[in-house]
Amino acid sequence: MGRARPCERGPPSPGPAAPPAPPPRRARALALLGALLAAAAAAAAAQAYARHTEAQAAARQESALKALGTEGLFLFSSLDTDRDMYISPEEFRPIAEKLTGATPTASYEEEELPPDPSEETLTIEARFQPLLPESMTKSKDGFLGVSRLALSGLRNWTTAASPRAVFAARHFRPFLPPRGQVELGEPWWIIPSELSVFTGYLSNNRFYPPPPKGKEVIIHRLLSMFHPRPFVKTRFAPQGAVACLTAISDFYYTVMFRIHAEFQLSEPPDFPFWFSPGQFTGHIILSKDATHVRDFRLFVPNHRSLNVDMEWLYGASESSNMEVDIGYIPQMELEATSPSVPSVILDEDGNMIDSRLPSGEPLQFVFEEIKWQQELSWEEAARRLEVAMYPFKKVTYLPFTEAFAQAQAKNKLVHSILLWGALDDQSGRTLRETVLESSPILALLNESFISTWSLVKELEDLQNNQENPSHKKLADLHLEKYSFPVEMMLCLPNGTVVHHINANYFLDITSMKPEDVENNVFSFSSTFEDPSTATYMQFLKEGLRRGLPLLQP
Repeated sequence: MGRARPCERGPPSPGPAAPPAPPPRRARALALLGALLAAAAAAAAAQAYARHTEAQAAARQESALKALGTEGLFLFSSLDTDRDMYISPEEFRPIAEKLTGATPTASYEEEELPPDPSEETLTIEARFQPLLPESMTKSKDGFLGVSRLALSGLRNWTTAASPRAVFAARHFRPFLPPRGQVELGEPWWIIPSELSVFTGYLSNNRFYPPPPKGKEVIIHRLLSMFHPRPFVKTRFAPQGAVACLTAISDFYYTVMFRIHAEFQLSEPPDFPFWFSPGQFTGHIILSKDATHVRDFRLFVPNHRSLNVDMEWLYGASESSNMEVDIGYIPQMELEATSPSVPSVILDEDGNMIDSRLPSGEPLQFVFEEIKWQQELSWEEAARRLEVAMYPFKKVTYLPFTEAFAQAQAKNKLVHSILLWGALDDQSGRTLRETVLESSPILALLNESFISTWSLVKELEDLQNNQENPSHKKLADLHLEKYSFPVEMMLCLPNGTVVHHINANYFLDITSMKPEDVENNVFSFSSTFEDPSTATYMQFLKEGLRRGLPLLQP
């Protein structure tokens, strides 16, 4: 008998015949049906588990409310940061510190390297002048309806928590640019923002900051010199810290930075009181290996009449009534008293040559002059950091009177926003995070308008200034059209308002169905899917329709 060749089948082996295989199409259908049934079962199981989990959470919440009462549950929830209805030792730590007065050993990631007696240190000095109560809006009626207890944390904060502190130069390593990023003015994130208009915001019902990690540590330590409870990440976007290079030499960088952080001024049993400066900015000059810091300064800008946003709760839950106000803090600043220096000097054999004087004064050093090879102006660096934090600043917003002067020179309309609070801090977030960051709006504003935003208080000051009648007239025309809290106006270069819309009305109509909007001036457009963008685009175009024929040829 011959053997089967490699490409041929041999004779079938003896045994019962196998059942015929189902047709390929039927097999695929059966497999698909099985997969669908399995997916449906998995989805049902997931839904059942979710309902079970929600029921358990609701039961625990109800049990806690019965055991603790509303006020007690409020305190418990403020400590339960992970919302698991259990207080871990780490979550209980702030209460333990408050009750015992003890400060536990640092658990922060600040000791990346063992202490080195020859490493350089520098002294940072805090300068602090408390917020001026008369700058708050509620001061105009004698804080009517505001309990004294609600403002106790603010009233009691009159000095910096730590007037002086010593830091190692290496602690400032997080301010160095990322590897490969050595372009002047190119922003990078020291602490990235994790929030956006789509992610919402963090809870208001908190008293104690989470332990800082990584690059957050140095920011937290610095801000703790002002107050013991800084939150390195704000409740609202944009969070974090951004920086860019403003000067480069062979051995040194100058880094400019902008930090968004806030403070919690209350502790239980009081309700939370949030103190949110418009921004912290500043600069640091440090060696490229972060072993030497030549200069450091951090401060809250005080050139505007209002620079702090404040919010406080009147109740024991996240949905409790919240009061909002703004004010002015004259000085909130940290500055290095001198460049960093080593506490000891070692020779080549490791022997100590000298040390600090018995008085504790640092050794006297002569520092070489830094020869910068590339430099960028402070104004340009500040603008780039601002755009990184606020994309709406891709449009240049000029000071009020300067905007009208430029509109006169360029024969353009003025796009002006008049606010109770600042457009580029907490109080202006709704408008800037929606329409003003939209690409179509940015394009039209850059092409056809000169833009500006102003505080109501600033225009009131201009209105009361009799020395410049033209500026007074511009302020008069704006304030005539203003309604709380925000008014968007389109104006001729002489200040005449040709079109305007209040922010509350704008938000109302953009939340309505298109067929319910009666005024066709603010009707929706099919060009854009977002009703806010479509409505603001119509607002700008209507202003152009009314205003362009009135411009001087």
